[in-house]
Amino acid sequence: LSFKVSEESTAAAHGSPKLGYTNTNSAPVPVMTQTDSRDKWSKKMDFLLSVIGFAVDLGNVWRFPYICYQNGGGAFLIPYILMAIFGGVPLFYMELALGQFHRTGAISIWKHICPIFKGIGYSICIIALYVSFYYNTIIAWALFYFYSSFSTTLPWTNCDNAWNTPDCTNYFGRDNVTWTNSSKSPAEERNVLEIHRADGLRDVGGVRWQLMLCLFLIFTIVYFSLWKGVKTSGKVVWVTATLPYVVLLILLVRGATLPGAWRGVVFYLKPQWSKLLETSVWVDAAAQIFFSLGPGFGVLLALSSYNPFTNNCYRDAIVTSLVNCLTSLVSGFVIFTVLGHMAEMRNMEVADVARDKGPSLLFITYPEAIANMRGSTFFAIIFFVMMITLGLDSTFGGLEAIITAVLDEYPDTFAHRRELFVLLLVIVCFLGSLSTLTHGGAYVVKLLEEFGVGSSIIAVGFLEAIAVSWFYGINRFSNDIKSMLGSAPGMFWKVCWVVISPAFLAYIIVSSLVRPQPLTLFEYKYPDWSIMVGYMVGLSSFMWIPIYMVYKLVWTPGSLKQVWRINNDLQSIDFIRQQPTTNYQAHWLEVGDGRGSVQEPLETRR
Repeated sequence: LSFKVSEESTAAAHGSPKLGYTNTNSAPVPVMTQTDSRDKWSKKMDFLLSVIGFAVDLGNVWRFPYICYQNGGGAFLIPYILMAIFGGVPLFYMELALGQFHRTGAISIWKHICPIFKGIGYSICIIALYVSFYYNTIIAWALFYFYSSFSTTLPWTNCDNAWNTPDCTNYFGRDNVTWTNSSKSPAEERNVLEIHRADGLRDVGGVRWQLMLCLFLIFTIVYFSLWKGVKTSGKVVWVTATLPYVVLLILLVRGATLPGAWRGVVFYLKPQWSKLLETSVWVDAAAQIFFSLGPGFGVLLALSSYNPFTNNCYRDAIVTSLVNCLTSLVSGFVIFTVLGHMAEMRNMEVADVARDKGPSLLFITYPEAIANMRGSTFFAIIFFVMMITLGLDSTFGGLEAIITAVLDEYPDTFAHRRELFVLLLVIVCFLGSLSTLTHGGAYVVKLLEEFGVGSSIIAVGFLEAIAVSWFYGINRFSNDIKSMLGSAPGMFWKVCWVVISPAFLAYIIVSSLVRPQPLTLFEYKYPDWSIMVGYMVGLSSFMWIPIYMVYKLVWTPGSLKQVWRINNDLQSIDFIRQQPTTNYQAHWLEVGDGRGSVQEPLETRR
């Protein structure tokens, strides 16, 4: 189908490509021509590094190693790889292809796919906003630790300070130290979180000016990296996406030479085959690969929309997915060689050293181990530089998803005001992060991470897969890919998109609802009222999907059946809505059937 638009500049103004179909006896294959108004990546490597930088984040360093050893060690790699092959990578490939073909962000793209699901785009933007409220705070923590590392003696190496308690136990360079369940290391008593000064969520304390200054510097870097579009962010990621691998290699070599490192490696990868019979292990594997690769966040749609039309997005999906998974595996060795050394020093089991997951692993446990190394200042500096760069390029991707989506949806308002819009967005994110900069900010971070993103983004990913595979149509989507790559995707990919990948996401959603896990942090159990607040936060992002559906059904003239067809069977709704009249009979639909063209009123077509 090809729509005759009297004002052809409409499509160009939105940065969307023109769409036509060849008149052949076979299935129609779209022919696309790109507009010159849309930004493009300067180099192919700019795009690849941006995608890798987004996918490889702080979660690869702390979450994968912990989840791996908690769920069977080496045996966990089996469900992890299976979930990646049949769930994560197909969804990753789908988003790259969608963004590259339609060349638009997470909101406007639904005009071309299935307009009634446009609320998905708004939900994605709200979720990305929630992520920015807490994720940049974690980077600010790393920046504060980075600053504190410029000293001959690291601040978390002794118990001789005014803030230390009798439970503080220093085992650095000492023998015959007794470690009990009540013992706390200097790093646990003197850390950037200062969570001991907060009384849970009821009293999180005041905003710490040191962290606020660090967060301001982070957002300043983010702004000047994004304000000019992919041409600036594409250059910054050459540093932020590659430097972590240099640091990981250095830390891996150093960790492997520490006494007791082998204990950590054995603990990390020792297979516990009985774990494979537990449902929770498969749920954790599915959730880990989904959050690691990042489909559903709108970032892949945004980044790939700046690609050339014939770019090989299939190869990009395979390469970046492999890099992501291998990085997670290597990070496990980096973390657990050091945890094995700590267990050796404390004369205790590795499981007791690694009992806490999340920020404590990166901001308490690992810095404590670094402080015990020779050349501790150097290793502390490069470790926190790695954390800062890992966080920054993920932030670039998350905010670019919002920027691209809004600018593509409202080009008349923001097309020539990108710098101003990015500035306003950064200010909103900064103000939204203030509650996470308090003494109890870690509690707020955990709540936002669990409810602001968790189930909401998985549900969004599920609906996105359903809308593309079932409503837009797997054959139409396959033809789109064929027009870009020259060959249609194989049966494996089609089966994954239609059945396996949606089932993969539905499995995570149902399992999390049936067996919800209690929310705790540092032995603090979140009260019931905070859980209700969390559910409200999650609902505030997901609710835009049904709200937009109802709005669309009520707003579009015609019977319910006609409205549903025009919103799902036809791609013309975006064209119709852009016209100055609501009289559908005034618009004409050209039908190419391989034998010429005929015209008929759209009302007749309905």
